[in-house]
Amino acid sequence: MPALPFPLDNQMQRMVLDYLGLSASRRPDLEFLDRLVSAYTQTVPWESVTRITRRAQLSEESKSLLDVYPRWPAEFWRLAIKQGGGGTCYESNYAFFKLLLALGYEAYLTINNMGDSTGCHSAIVVTLVGQKWLVDVGLPLYVPLPLDPTEECGRESAFHRYTVRPDGHSCYQVERDRHPQRNCFTLIDSPVPEDTYRAITAADYGPVGLFLDRVVITKVIDDAIWRFNSGERPYRLERFQDGRKAEFILEEGGGATISPASALAQRFNMPAATIALALAAVR
Repeated sequence: MPALPFPLDNQMQRMVLDYLGLSASRRPDLEFLDRLVSAYTQTVPWESVTRITRRAQLSEESKSLLDVYPRWPAEFWRLAIKQGGGGTCYESNYAFFKLLLALGYEAYLTINNMGDSTGCHSAIVVTLVGQKWLVDVGLPLYVPLPLDPTEECGRESAFHRYTVRPDGHSCYQVERDRHPQRNCFTLIDSPVPEDTYRAITAADYGPVGLFLDRVVITKVIDDAIWRFNSGERPYRLERFQDGRKAEFILEEGGGATISPASALAQRFNMPAATIALALAAVR
């Protein structure tokens, strides 16, 4: 397992901020944190395409070495900038965590629970002037959320009103409205060492890794959440805006004028060939 802490050098910081459409001249405060989260969710998709194709393209000899799979932060950002890709929670939050540290934020990584699943989701806790904020671009949460061990806190985003409710020692229930699954996850507010986090990230490419059996892509585009999940047939694009859902069927064969991979590439600004490979791998 790599032992380096994977810092983002100055050139990479500038490239990432330019990609996100932001300036490096801001101090690390809540206003800029809000802008970073918003810019990320509108630029970098939550997607399993890259993970699936990563597995498909490695040699048989390499596939037994799980630590060759993950895209560590600098590589994650290079591929995002070059190919429009993103990732699921572990790689996405790790890359964003490293960006926050490079920009002067005080932060740590956490591993959390979802429903009955233990240790299956990552998130970041940022401390600003003594106040803790939950940041998660790997779900994503669309705004940072305040943490208070003594009372319930809430915050509004363009898509949900979020509630963070204390639930025992260093635990919080993170909830949202306007979604069929109200509970997002259980935050375990305990710092996770980076070497442990990296080991968990690598293990997520193993036999029981999440989202390796279906192509899922989610991104904010033109003030709406767009979503695709290959596990739902027929293939369709979903748009969520102002509390309403619209569906756009992606026909396969027959009278289709464009392939599903091409339609998804156009919508999410990702390479059609990469999406086609991922779709083929999970069929």
